[in-house]
Amino acid sequence: MNKIILADNQSIFRAGAARVLALEEDMRIVAQMENASRLFAAIDGHRNAIHLIAAGLSADMMEVMTRISAVGSRVIFILENGTQMDPAHRNLADGGIQRDINGADLVDTVRRVARGERIFRLTAAPAEIPMNDMVGSRVRDRLTPREMQIVALIVQGCKNKEIASRLGVTEQVVKNYLRSVYDKTGVSDRLELALFTIHHRTLAEAAAEAGNLLQMQAKSA
Repeated sequence: MNKIILADNQSIFRAGAARVLALEEDMRIVAQMENASRLFAAIDGHRNAIHLIAAGLSADMMEVMTRISAVGSRVIFILENGTQMDPAHRNLADGGIQRDINGADLVDTVRRVARGERIFRLTAAPAEIPMNDMVGSRVRDRLTPREMQIVALIVQGCKNKEIASRLGVTEQVVKNYLRSVYDKTGVSDRLELALFTIHHRTLAEAAAEAGNLLQMQAKSA
C-alpha cells in the first residue's frame, strides 16, 4: 500500500488530488495539510510514504527533503502551471508535476515514484495552456456566484447535506444547483466536477475565491 501525504495551500487542488488518489486500491491518503506547521510531524510519523508538496509552501524545502529522505520516503513537488523547479530542489526531489496535470498522469506519477523512478512532468504543450484557460474562463463566466460556491464545496469533499447547511438552503435546492452546474460544465458527477475544476486554472482560482469568501462569512456570522 502506497501511503500518500498531501501538503498544499490550495484546497481545490489538494481535495481533487486526494479524491483521485483515494480511488486507487494501492493508495491511501494518510495525512493532508494546508501549511507547513504539521508537515514535519507527518514526515516523521509516516515512514516510506510519498509526499506531494506544493513548491510554494512556506517551508525550508531543503530541510523538508532531508527529513523525507531520512525516513525512506519520497517527494513529488507541485508547481504552478508554466513554472520550473529550482535546480537545487530538482536534484534531490523524486518527481515534479504542475497543477494542470490530469488524474491518470497524477496516479501514474505517484506509482512510478513509489517504484523508485524519478519523473518530472513540468512542461505543458504550448497549445494546451491557452485552451485550458479559455475553457476555464468560459465556464467560470457561465456559473452564478451561488453555483461557484457549490463548486468550491464539492471539490472540498462536502456532501449535499453539509453544503445545504453551510449555504442555509435545503438539500433539494443543492441538487437543483448541481444539475445546473453539471449542464454548464459538461460533467456527469461530483468527481468529474472536481477534476474538471482543478484542471482549469481560471475556474479553480474562482472557486478558491468563492470558498475563501464562504469561510470568512462563516467566521463573521
